[in-house]
Amino acid sequence: MYLPHTILTPRRLALLLLALAGCAKPPAPKAEPAPAPVSVATADKKTVAVQVRAIGSVRTISTVNVRPAIAGELTHVHFREGDTVRRGQKLFTIDPRPFEAALQQAEATLARNLATLKGAELSLARVERLGSSGIGSVVEADSTRATVEADRAAVEADRAAVKLAKLQLEYTTITAPIDGRTGALHVTAGNRISAADANPLVVINQLSPIDVQFAVPERALPTVMAAFEGRGRLRAEATPRHGGPKAIGELTFVDNAVEPGTGTVQLKSQFPNTNRALWPGLFVDVVLDLNERPNSVVVPTAAVQSGQKGQYVYVVLPEQTVELRYVTVAFESSGETVVTSGLKGGEVVVTDGHLRLAPGLKVSIKNPSALPPAGSAK
Repeated sequence: MYLPHTILTPRRLALLLLALAGCAKPPAPKAEPAPAPVSVATADKKTVAVQVRAIGSVRTISTVNVRPAIAGELTHVHFREGDTVRRGQKLFTIDPRPFEAALQQAEATLARNLATLKGAELSLARVERLGSSGIGSVVEADSTRATVEADRAAVEADRAAVKLAKLQLEYTTITAPIDGRTGALHVTAGNRISAADANPLVVINQLSPIDVQFAVPERALPTVMAAFEGRGRLRAEATPRHGGPKAIGELTFVDNAVEPGTGTVQLKSQFPNTNRALWPGLFVDVVLDLNERPNSVVVPTAAVQSGQKGQYVYVVLPEQTVELRYVTVAFESSGETVVTSGLKGGEVVVTDGHLRLAPGLKVSIKNPSALPPAGSAK
């Protein structure tokens, strides 16, 4: 059967398009992203201590290797390993008998030569009297004078030998040259010892006071020197890295050169160490107080991020959106960072959740207790 074609006039085409448009569904409204959850803190404004932090090692001010000055048999040890000793305390005794005998011999030789000298002087006086009377011989007088001079020289040598013998006898008693703590004993009684022995008898370390040596970067040197020369006494803290009580002392030394290989400067602080908390060779965390900076803007270090253009923070605005703010950092200490520009006290900064943030994004605060009271911006 033949069906005639329907002719689409412009009017019919327009009506058809309107009908099709009326059947289409309206577009869904665009969904806004959910607020990003973040933790925040409020920038504080306070006086902060300007500090230098470093890792240091404990060093003794004085270490002495105790060695004998003479050779002989060690007869007594007067202390125990690890004892604390005082300067002048008796430590060892070497058999004194050979040195007592040597002293007696030297004294006897001196006495003999003194008697010889006295006889020679009497002879010289007699010869000179005879010479003045025209009886004595000039040759005999000269010879007698030479004898007297030789005897006098012998007496002086004998006196020196007596002094040496007395000194060697004193060396048989070995005393502590410093206050300190003894280490391991390297020899026991009954052994023959001498100054040429490879090992010392014992090593004594001074423990009180004691030094801590540490290095700071060369960029910190101007600040350290300004504080050191201006105030003279800089407070230092040392805490053993394995844990233990904090020691309080003061800076005593700044080296006179920067080490080229490391770009650091060596410093020393001295501590009383009366409780023996610091031990030679121990590693400690050092904090050196330089000065105080009043009215400083301080934020948790976790709030400060680093990007290609520098360091920045995300500031939470009153409408709960975030603003990226570049800041200038002075220094970081004990988990806090001092900001010198780009931030005011009382402003709220993000401390956790940075990865999901972008400028203008809404946030939800997980710790609203960290927000400042209304109207408290500084």
